[in-house]
Amino acid sequence: MSERVNEKKKPAPADNAAANPVAKAKAEAAMPALGFTGMLRWAWTQLTSMRTALFLLLLLAVAAVPGSLFPQRPANPSIVTQYIADHPDYGKILDSLQLYDVYSSAWFSAIYILLFISLIGCVVPRAIAHYKAMRSQPPRTPARLSRLPEYGTLVIPADAGIPASAAIADAAAKLKKRGYRVDVRDDDGARPSLGAERGFLKEVGNLVFHTSLIGVLVSVAAGGLFGYSGQRILVEGDTFVNTLVGYDQFTPGTNFQSSQLQPYSIQLDKFQITFDRESKGKFGQPIDFKADVTTRETPDAPAEKQVLKVNDPVSLGGTSIYLTGNGYAPVVTIRDGAGNVAMQGPVVAKLQGDNYYSSVVIKVPDAKPDQLGFAGFFLPTAFVTEEGVSFSGDPELINPQLTLNSYFGDLGLNAGSPQNVFELDVKKLTPLNARNLDAGGITLAPGTTYTLPDGKGTISFDGVKRYIGVDIHHNPGQLYALIFALLAVAGLVTSLYVNRRRVWVRTGTHPDGRTMVEYGLLARGEDHRLAAEAEIIRGLLTEEWGLDSRTASQTAPSGPEDNGPAESVPNGDSGDAATESRPEDFIQSTAGSSESKKDQ
Repeated sequence: MSERVNEKKKPAPADNAAANPVAKAKAEAAMPALGFTGMLRWAWTQLTSMRTALFLLLLLAVAAVPGSLFPQRPANPSIVTQYIADHPDYGKILDSLQLYDVYSSAWFSAIYILLFISLIGCVVPRAIAHYKAMRSQPPRTPARLSRLPEYGTLVIPADAGIPASAAIADAAAKLKKRGYRVDVRDDDGARPSLGAERGFLKEVGNLVFHTSLIGVLVSVAAGGLFGYSGQRILVEGDTFVNTLVGYDQFTPGTNFQSSQLQPYSIQLDKFQITFDRESKGKFGQPIDFKADVTTRETPDAPAEKQVLKVNDPVSLGGTSIYLTGNGYAPVVTIRDGAGNVAMQGPVVAKLQGDNYYSSVVIKVPDAKPDQLGFAGFFLPTAFVTEEGVSFSGDPELINPQLTLNSYFGDLGLNAGSPQNVFELDVKKLTPLNARNLDAGGITLAPGTTYTLPDGKGTISFDGVKRYIGVDIHHNPGQLYALIFALLAVAGLVTSLYVNRRRVWVRTGTHPDGRTMVEYGLLARGEDHRLAAEAEIIRGLLTEEWGLDSRTASQTAPSGPEDNGPAESVPNGDSGDAATESRPEDFIQSTAGSSESKKDQ
């Protein structure tokens, strides 16, 4: 029953619309269509907001993660091919998503470009607005300064002879010396005032920070487009010439052109290592590396002696050459079954364990009648255990030894498929020497020769050289990226530690001849040092006008509670009565004067 009664009392929607014109207008209102131009304007506003820029920056960091999870084709195409072969179920799917070319993929480039546009769209309007703000005058003086977060008053005695106009001029001079931009208003009136502002450097630092981020993005993009990197192993006496065929491994940038390579050269004269021979815990550990090299900027340039060390690269032709590795390279001579020299020279030994224990692989495709292959290890200082196991007891060349197994057959090099120079596939080869064969393994000391079984030839161990591995990097945007990164840090620090502040001062003359001064401070944003700034300004004004502590104590700052009705100062008061009256009463009693209205 009660429900039916309530339903009868509830007015119909039509009655509401008729009774309320506003509701009727809202019901009949139709939202205007944005249109194509409006939609573009809305999209541009969303793209150029700081929130979108921060989101894109985070999204760019997330998009770079697959580059460290999956092998990248520009760095090593063979590893990507092997990865796809090892994962046939999803390897090709990842390739279609460009996860093997993350940093040059369409989706990564789209995020990068959108971030670039977003930052420009944020910075340019803010820079224009800040430029206008710097050229504009400080804001007008508020009617009631006591409403400001920091407020105070001062009283200049009548016998000081400082009128209101002179007091405002003195305050303007002090604020200018403190770095404020000052604008004096109504200086010839009864209530002169000034507005002062400082801290524009805060927004400048903010703009420098965001502009530097754009610079970093451009520099990184330039390095990715026009830079390149490569690796090369240099044995003592070898020379590297900066050409494409001179690299062991080369990674070009997206828009790399071979004409960018300056034909400089670098020759490894001698490589020296200093080992720790004093401490017990790290005995035999390398403590210093030094490579003496001879460089030429161009083929016709004079030779120059330089030293290449770890973390101390050599700069040539706009590239930086870093020392990244080293080891031993046994020098061997291999003759085939016909007695002809099929291979001669140093063979790079790959480090595998302590004390420069290294693996050695030798491929001799020119041997006749069968191709030859060798695999084993090199020991700088060979020791043999009671079980007959050889190991390296010291990293120096005290008792060098080369231990190998030999094979003959097809090395597979004629098929054109890429192979790792440090690995030998013995599946299709026939063993000649090995520990489990009657012929046994091959053990060579410097200056010795071993004759292979079945008339396959000989191998001689002629000596040992050292080698180094170098990384060569050319990044045209590297220096600019560093400069912009430093500018970004400087801009960020400036924006964090510089505060935007505004100061207003108003003066007036009391009927008894005293000059009444009130001041207020306001900060743009949070500023925990605003109170200290107010105290400094108060101290400067007190010192300027020679006010003693007694006078200052009479003018304690008042808060918002003083905004009530001002009490009138009775005419004919004695000097003592006038002194006891509050200066705020006089100042606030004239808040509605013509001079105050001008400031409003």
